[in-house]
Amino acid sequence: MRGVDQEQGGMFSYLSPETRVRKDHPLRAIRVQMDEVLKRLSPVLEAMYSTIGRPSIPPEKLLRALMLQMLYSVRSERLLMEEIDYSILFRWFVGMNLDDRVWDATTFSKNRERLLEADVAKLFLNEVVGQAKAKGWASNEHFTVDGTLLEAWASLKSFQAKDRKDAPPPDDPGNPTVNFHGEKRSNQTQESTTDPDARLARKGNGKEAKLSYTGNLLTENRNGLIVDTELRAATGTAERDAALSMVEHVAGGRRITLGADKGYDTRDFVAGCRNLGVTPHVAQNVNRSGGSAIDGRTTRHAGYGISQQKRKRVEECFGWKKTVATLRKLRHRGIFKVGWVFTFAAAAYNLVRMRNLAGSPVPAA
Repeated sequence: MRGVDQEQGGMFSYLSPETRVRKDHPLRAIRVQMDEVLKRLSPVLEAMYSTIGRPSIPPEKLLRALMLQMLYSVRSERLLMEEIDYSILFRWFVGMNLDDRVWDATTFSKNRERLLEADVAKLFLNEVVGQAKAKGWASNEHFTVDGTLLEAWASLKSFQAKDRKDAPPPDDPGNPTVNFHGEKRSNQTQESTTDPDARLARKGNGKEAKLSYTGNLLTENRNGLIVDTELRAATGTAERDAALSMVEHVAGGRRITLGADKGYDTRDFVAGCRNLGVTPHVAQNVNRSGGSAIDGRTTRHAGYGISQQKRKRVEECFGWKKTVATLRKLRHRGIFKVGWVFTFAAAAYNLVRMRNLAGSPVPAA
């Protein structure tokens, strides 16, 4: 029998989003882990808000919505609000009923600024890492560091001379004609009018120079989880400086190993690691003038070879953040805001990785 095409919907609904999400959905495990983190952060979140005035968007719902944006590659917060409005799955994850009104995109962005000021992303990542350590998924002795360039949300047209007092007015204020062919451009004499914190940089010889930031990750070698992040302006030494800063925080006076690629094979970096009590398992750059800073007292140990094998896992983190979390081309401006998003994306990656590790046997350190 043919069904009736009934266009008029029912006046009442008695279904909750909880009943519409299947029990084995991948988001359920992430929701449980995230709720545990938010429970621990509740005192911090409480201190961010006044005790009087009109109720704001709950910070827990803000963070869950931002987590969905990372996990489902939603390109903008306006589109995120639209997705939450008509998706039962998204409403369930955020903690909204089917008849709850979705926030305006501008209101959502304004409330998000409060989370940036309190550096909630770093606290959130630390709590996620604490969960992993409690379950034996993270190593306390063996780590890997690496950095990558993140393309800033600014075009090369905006990269102009710092002293533009005598510059003629643009022919089109919205999209001016800029001819910089044959012009020498450097970060010392020019900066972006769109994002002054971005720096002109390239990953290697023969590569295209772009306005970028340097995103740095410190991962542990047991399961490749991210334990720390740091975002810096793209300079020639940003990756090595950030590595020493992160490893000093993690080492805490303990003897640990640190794997890295050939870009970290400099005498200053190796000496900095040894001063911190860190064994530098850095890949040898045999083509370096003066020879490699890593000698036989490091490479003779079996652990050096293991670190060189494990250090490749950090590329998976960068790949996930650039593709799934859409950080290949940034959507925010300013080193502080970009750093917040970069750190929160690391926490999202860890939650996905920990979901996959759940129920698996714990490997040896």
